[in-house]
Amino acid sequence: MSVTHGKMGLSLTQEILSHLGLANKTAAWGTLGTLRTFLSFNVDKDVQRLLKAIAGQGVDCIAILDVLTNRSREQRQLISRAFHERTQQDLLKSLQAALSGNLERIVVTLLQPAAHLDARELRTALKGSGSAEDVALEILATRTPPQLQECLAVYKHNFQVDAAEDIKSETRGILRDLLLALAKGGREAYTGIIDYNLAAQDLQALKQAEGPSTERTWVLVFTQRNPEHLVRVLNQYQWYTGHEFEKTVRARFHGAACVALLNLASVIRNTPLYFADKLHQALQETEPNYQALMRILISRSETDLLSIRAEFRKKFGKSLYSSLQDAVKGDCRSALLALCRAEDL
Repeated sequence: MSVTHGKMGLSLTQEILSHLGLANKTAAWGTLGTLRTFLSFNVDKDVQRLLKAIAGQGVDCIAILDVLTNRSREQRQLISRAFHERTQQDLLKSLQAALSGNLERIVVTLLQPAAHLDARELRTALKGSGSAEDVALEILATRTPPQLQECLAVYKHNFQVDAAEDIKSETRGILRDLLLALAKGGREAYTGIIDYNLAAQDLQALKQAEGPSTERTWVLVFTQRNPEHLVRVLNQYQWYTGHEFEKTVRARFHGAACVALLNLASVIRNTPLYFADKLHQALQETEPNYQALMRILISRSETDLLSIRAEFRKKFGKSLYSSLQDAVKGDCRSALLALCRAEDL
């Protein structure tokens, strides 16, 4: 009795401490982006500046990036609409005609509405790049329910097919089941009430699901429960089994299914750290993965990029800003640095 009581007592103590103010710094920082609404926003001045930047003898890339990387996504959409009203020209097409290479790609990404960017990246991951367990899971697992709903609506409108149908045709096994479940957006919202009975039930279910033909249990638990609940379950799993949940995943699953479950566990445990790992991986390739860098820095710039920067510095001993400076070359370097914003000492 004493051993069991001791384990439960320690777990309860940790639970109480974790809910104290700022005890979980990642959660406390989670709404902090590097890009805020520009308080001195003047849409007419921005339109005139962009017109001047692309109408002269040489394209003023510095001016273009200064505008686009210092305005919120909503403000960029207002600029785009105002540009069309005043010139009868499409800002995106005008900039595409004036730019090229990675600089063109990042400008296109900056000007796209978030749901359109996510839909495009999701489609590419499912149909072309063989990265469903990576990029598709990233989008389906890290967007808020309203963001996900809008992304899937745009996906159907732009590609004339439900994302679920592409998931069914392009993936298989537990990876398919995970992505389909995430795409339904049925994850429970956190109510602030700790359900210890449900945590115990899920812990027991996962311990019993280490054998064959138990994939449905994994999918159900990891796509339906809220992240706060799942962190509790994962911590208790390690406490009672003596090893991390991820070790069981590596022994139980292989290939894309294993990668997807590990990625999902990473998202659940610490979303900023998950993105810090992805950025580090993108920078470690022989040629930086510019698409991943653009997607993550732009999509998280108004959400939690400060948290991501902190996790990056903590884990890798070097700031994200310095890492970008060292690895990224060419015209888009200044844009990525502008989104990152500053050095972390």
